[in-house]
Amino acid sequence: MRARSDLMMKLAEVIRHQGMTQAKAATLFGVTHPRKSDLMRGNVNLFSLDTLIDMAGTAGMVPAGKVSMPKTAPAKRVTRRALAHA
Repeated sequence: MRARSDLMMKLAEVIRHQGMTQAKAATLFGVTHPRKSDLMRGNVNLFSLDTLIDMAGTAGMVPAGKVSMPKTAPAKRVTRRALAHA
C-alpha cells in the first residue's frame, strides 16, 4: 500500500510540475479522464502497483523498489527436507 501511495503522489507531482492539462495527462498514460482524476485524488485502492509502475515509466520516471529485512530475530533456516515434507 505504501509503494502505491508513494507512486501516486509522485505521478500527481509530475503532472502538476509539467503543467499538463488533464486531457494531456490522460492521453500520455493511456487512461480515461475519470481514471486520471482518480489518480490525482489519490484513490489508492483503484490502482495496482503494476499499473502505477507502468504509468511512472511512461512519464519518464525510473521507479525503484526497496526491500528490507524484518527487524526481528533472523528467520529459522529451512532445509530442503523440511520443505519436501510440508
